[in-house]
Amino acid sequence: MSNPSDSGQADRDLLVGMVRQFAADRIRPIAEDLDATERFPAEIYRELGELGLLGITVPEAMGGSGGSALDYAKVMEELAYGYASVADQCGLVELISSLLTEFGTDAQRARYLPGLLAGTKYCAYALTEAEAGSDLGNLKTNARREGDGWVLNGEKVYIHNAPIADVAMVLAVTDKAKGRRGGMSMFLVDCDLPGVTRAYHEHKMGQRASQVGGFVFEDVRLAPDAILGAEGAGFGAVLRVLEKGRVGIAALALGIQRAALDASIEHATTRIQFGKPIAEFQGVSFKVADMATDYEAARLLVESAARKIDAKDPGAGPASSMAKVFASEAAVRNTSLAVQIHGGSGYIKGVEVERLYRDARVTMIYEGTSEVQRLIISRAYLRP
Repeated sequence: MSNPSDSGQADRDLLVGMVRQFAADRIRPIAEDLDATERFPAEIYRELGELGLLGITVPEAMGGSGGSALDYAKVMEELAYGYASVADQCGLVELISSLLTEFGTDAQRARYLPGLLAGTKYCAYALTEAEAGSDLGNLKTNARREGDGWVLNGEKVYIHNAPIADVAMVLAVTDKAKGRRGGMSMFLVDCDLPGVTRAYHEHKMGQRASQVGGFVFEDVRLAPDAILGAEGAGFGAVLRVLEKGRVGIAALALGIQRAALDASIEHATTRIQFGKPIAEFQGVSFKVADMATDYEAARLLVESAARKIDAKDPGAGPASSMAKVFASEAAVRNTSLAVQIHGGSGYIKGVEVERLYRDARVTMIYEGTSEVQRLIISRAYLRP
């Protein structure tokens, strides 16, 4: 995985094969139980760390695998085929480790990267607030200078890993007058610091083994080296890494789609009605055709966007948004078709497509809603 170019296709095939086998052996057998119990599968994340599947694109010199964005997308798809919550954790580590790789100091990397990449320490990406979801410019969480350090106050909601995180990357206002253009900064906040409270633990519709909750920060004293990157550069930094994040979620949606397609093919070819498999009825076979077409189209968009990121192509932003909006909406559309193909059984808990339908829905929301993706795409084409 050390060669980020597409010439390493043989290595990528080996990587995909390894992750696919891991998902089949270790993830799929426990997916329904994780969904039912909302258990955080710490043992799975340690194993992913041992396999080098956390922080895929972190350079080898920093302890990572040195892979490409395309490698990352392939890993996300295969993990999500096993269970989307597991892929979601991989995606979160990718975001935080990417920020540390690009903007962190040597001391920050040494402190946080080893545990994150090993799957023994957990991170959170704390952006969202009650009045600042898609509109990050409306953040209220703030950090003010005090002595040579900082004092952090505010609240974050709907934060992945908040209930169990060891460290959170918190986006906060450091200069209200400048706002998003130079007035926001990133901070690495250890979650056991005085003044940090885990406010609640949400119970979600889908991807239920992904832990989601909130943070309240009350006069949290941060050391001078808690700031990640340059003061005031936080808004641009989080947007930049979100391009890769959106490709990751698009790939996660691909994994959900493929699982739904495979389950539908198996059911359609074995379920007998009116004396023959329901696959022989056009009403079913055309649904399978639509699902397969959507999957292939989404896959090509994901791969194209990932290659643009690897090539540092300026078109990577809108390409990532195209991949994310199409793949996520296709996942919702096609898991719905999978439930329809399964008939009554598709509506029963414990049947895979029922869970896939629920797991797919959030992919249209997190890492930027479908509406936000369309804004990004339209601006790229309509602005001179």
